[in-house]
Amino acid sequence: MRKHLAAIGTVLALASTALAATPALGSTDPLPPLDPAVMQDAIAGLPNSIVTGALVNVTGPGGQWSGTSGVRDIRTGKPVAADGNFRVGSISKVFTAVVTLQLAAEGRVDLDKSVQHYLPGLLSASYPTITIRQLLNHTSGLPGGDLGAGDAQWFVDHRLESWTPRQIVADAVTHPMEFAPGTLQDYNGTNYYIAGLLIERITGHSYAHEVEKRVIAPLSLRNTYVLDRHDPRLPGPHAHGYVAVTKDGTTTLHDVSEQSPFPWAEGGLISNSADLARFISAIFQGRLVPRSELDEMFTVPKVKYAGTENCNIGPEAGQACYSAGLMKSTLPNGLTGWGKTGSRPGYTSGMFATRDLRRVLVYSLNPTGNKDGAEAPYVMKVAAATFDPDFATG
Repeated sequence: MRKHLAAIGTVLALASTALAATPALGSTDPLPPLDPAVMQDAIAGLPNSIVTGALVNVTGPGGQWSGTSGVRDIRTGKPVAADGNFRVGSISKVFTAVVTLQLAAEGRVDLDKSVQHYLPGLLSASYPTITIRQLLNHTSGLPGGDLGAGDAQWFVDHRLESWTPRQIVADAVTHPMEFAPGTLQDYNGTNYYIAGLLIERITGHSYAHEVEKRVIAPLSLRNTYVLDRHDPRLPGPHAHGYVAVTKDGTTTLHDVSEQSPFPWAEGGLISNSADLARFISAIFQGRLVPRSELDEMFTVPKVKYAGTENCNIGPEAGQACYSAGLMKSTLPNGLTGWGKTGSRPGYTSGMFATRDLRRVLVYSLNPTGNKDGAEAPYVMKVAAATFDPDFATG
């Protein structure tokens, strides 16, 4: 898991270099007009050996554009469907954060109480006290584990296998703490497996039930799914995901569209661009998380970032860039946006928005590199074309 987190982090950091957004709710700073030619050029030339397909959806009063490139299936050559579903990877963490903050607003979770208080025995007895807030903003200092991680051939062979959240956490906590809780930040999926377990412990219901009741149903997200870890389907229209395996000098693309969604609350959800645009808009508008708790999603802890693969762009490089569920991205010119990216083998996606929602970007790519970050230049071009066309063409 730790190896794959580093690859995800590379994509996050590179995407951040291109993202520009307005600084505050109600801002009147101008947004550049969307240039359809620049937008289409950002995803041109597909399929190729790095990315087989792409879809981009830009909405909001500041401009709208939708486009696709490449193929949904390399066997048939059919084009990518603009409304296709995809595996959203770590965007799942935003759903988890929303439900946890709703429970906090209801007085059922205290963000300043510890994991040990709510889930006794889950963590190593040698670990210090870790608060729920530190889970959500990645300042827990918890280590990552190795279950579910492997090279391209390993994933192709084992993609239908799964592990329970408690198995994932148990594997991670065999390692020592990375740092004292609250002193640094390091993006880590272990935090959100534990947050999912917290949701189940507090509500007495499954994580899937709570996400359905609290997010999917109220927003009518008809293409968003939280499937059982033994259910490898990707329901509805979708582009196929592929992983390239090279053996004896020959590279073969293996279809990995069907795979276990065992990453669960950390990275196992399925959605589409329209649902994610509706989801992030509802968050920013205060329609999901009560305003008493919403600040948690737009508050980045004032600590340094522990690694080098994330939070290394712009005037705040080296400082924490994650809040509870979201990522803050500030360019050297001072413009800031909020959102989240995600990655599973065969799928890389992202949702970003200006704080005033004048522009909302959702994209999905189908990279072949088993989360190695090779698709990062395409992510950069899409984000730049959406928020700064001069940068995209310069």
